[in-house]
Order: sequence, then C-alpha cells, then structure tokens
Amino acid sequence: MGDLVTRWTIRIALVLYVASLASRDWSRRWSRLAWTAGCGFYLLHVALAFEFFHQWSHVEAYAATARQTAQVVGLDWGGGLYVNYAFTLVWFADALWWWVSVESHSHRSRFLAWALDGFMGFIAFNATVVFARGWSRWFGIAACVGLAMLWFFGRAAARKR
Repeated sequence: MGDLVTRWTIRIALVLYVASLASRDWSRRWSRLAWTAGCGFYLLHVALAFEFFHQWSHVEAYAATARQTAQVVGLDWGGGLYVNYAFTLVWFADALWWWVSVESHSHRSRFLAWALDGFMGFIAFNATVVFARGWSRWFGIAACVGLAMLWFFGRAAARKR
C-alpha cells in the first residue's frame, strides 16, 4: 500500500504542476491553487517515500538514488538527491511567495521566472520521461509536448497583437 500511495501522490502532484503551468495565461487564481495543491501532494510524496522506501534515512535515500541513476544512465551517483532537495525547497518557497505577496510574485523578474520554470521543468522532465517507465513516461512526454505547444502558440499569438 505504501508503494501505491507514494506513486499516486507524485502523479497527482505532477498533473497539478502541468495544470498550473497550462492555466497561467487564462486564470492566475486557478494556476496558484493548482501550484499550491501540487506542491502539497509533492511534499506528501517526499514524506511517504522517506517513510516507506528510505526508513527516514538520508544515507539510504542517497544510496537508492545512486542505484536508480546507475540503472538508467550508467552513473553510480546519488547526488541527484540534493537536486531533489533543491527542487523541494524551490517549489515550496515559490508557492509560499505566491500566497504571501501575489503582487510581488506576479511582477518578479523575467529571468527569475524563466530560471524557476527551467529548473523545475528539467527536474519534472527527468522524473517523468528519463526515469519513469510505462504509461507514466507517456504522460510525461505528452505533458512536455502539450506545454511546449502552449508556449509556442501563446508566443505566436502575443506577437500578432
């Protein structure tokens, strides 16, 4: 049961992440709610992963990350765990910022917005396409293609205005 709930919390988090990105242009309110709910499901996923897979041990989580990285890309390295910690901190901080100061968050620098979206997108892509298997990988590919199309067509429409 722990495996099932751990996997479904990340799936729900990623669906909400994609929904938030996809809805930014037409509803900032909905986007913020989806972003926050996605972050909440992601934090629950992290807690469940540590509970059911790593016995609340950073050393075990590092070793498991190294094993998985070796299986997928042939590099026995667990440093990706630190990248996951950074992802956790970034998502939580951004969601918190969006609630504490909607105005400030809405007017953040374009560089910061691109850096945040680029970092989080890179991690989400790796989680759903590079490291995932089965239908989860196909969802990741479809989400990436769909978001890329929204971005491309949104920029094209903005240029016409």
